[in-house]
Amino acid sequence: MEIISRLDLSHLTVVLFFIGLYGAMTQRNIIKTIISINIMDIAAIAFFMLANYQVGATPPILGSSGPVISDPVPQALMITAIVIGVSVTAMCLAMYMRVAYRYDTADWDILIRRNH
Repeated sequence: MEIISRLDLSHLTVVLFFIGLYGAMTQRNIIKTIISINIMDIAAIAFFMLANYQVGATPPILGSSGPVISDPVPQALMITAIVIGVSVTAMCLAMYMRVAYRYDTADWDILIRRNH
């Protein structure tokens, strides 16, 4: 149990990313693959937000002063990454609906066999 007590939140985000990667590579269901990709996206965003975290940092607002001022650029990039992730998920779900309607399946193996 000593190993668990030494884990940092950034380590857990890396583990979460690889759990999502494993799910994306091994799932036969399209919806589960999309969910696994979303898990990877959330883990990457959480990792970069935690990498930039500074204890006691104040937001960069006019008139704010303090020993440490937080950098707003990584936060802005992660907000952009969230928007892109939601857009990619919406596009994947729209494509899934079209494929499921046309081929009447959500299984990758069946789709590959039908298209070859």
